[in-house]
Amino acid sequence: MAELPKVAIFKFASCSGCQLEFLNLEPVLLDLLGLVDLTHFVMARRENKPGPYDIGFVEGSIVNPEDIERLKKARRDCGLLVAIGACACHGGLQSLNNGTPQREVEARVYEHPAEVSSLKSYPVDEYVDIDAKLSGCPINKNELVEFVKSALLGVTPRIRPHCVCVECKLSENVCLTVSEKTPCMGPVTRAGCGALCPARSTACTGCHGPSSEANAASLREMFAELGLQKADIDRNFQKYAGLDMDLRKREGSR
Repeated sequence: MAELPKVAIFKFASCSGCQLEFLNLEPVLLDLLGLVDLTHFVMARRENKPGPYDIGFVEGSIVNPEDIERLKKARRDCGLLVAIGACACHGGLQSLNNGTPQREVEARVYEHPAEVSSLKSYPVDEYVDIDAKLSGCPINKNELVEFVKSALLGVTPRIRPHCVCVECKLSENVCLTVSEKTPCMGPVTRAGCGALCPARSTACTGCHGPSSEANAASLREMFAELGLQKADIDRNFQKYAGLDMDLRKREGSR
């Protein structure tokens, strides 16, 4: 019998929500475990085997020097390395602190900040090359299953480049910006979530990262017309990315 592809899941600075989505694949989890050898998954296994691995999934952003070394080892150990979730893909909510001097951030949290070695929160591709990104907060289970199937079949996964507004239109959702003058990040955010928030009358907050060819400047102008101040507009764009989405258009192109 042919050896099953070895899969590893690595955690860095995150809430572990994206890892949990693997365990929430109830309808297909047993089928999936019959197709791969999940050899490294600290959340779910008592014994974790060393690499090499065929596929590695990385959750979380990089926030200290030790993370960088662990990430580089994961890159060496994995044939495919995939960033999962907003933290790994864009820096995550914790990257909101990136505009504050690091010594001030450390002083807020630690009694003896001089003993702490920390970095600003950056996505994993700041330090290593990655092969794919599955964003979201948390990742979308359907996208995850589709990616795993595509990887096993050796075909390119269907990662949607268009914006959340397309999914809203397909679902016949009422546009919150038009109907309620609610600032929504859907026009510049990559689809793949099924317009989960707008379908529940909640504005998109941008957790899937920039769509391809996102017109951030135009959306900024629209937010200003709705009465938002520049600081509020910046927070909308930086919520999951610490660096303005305007400046990280490359995120939506992979």
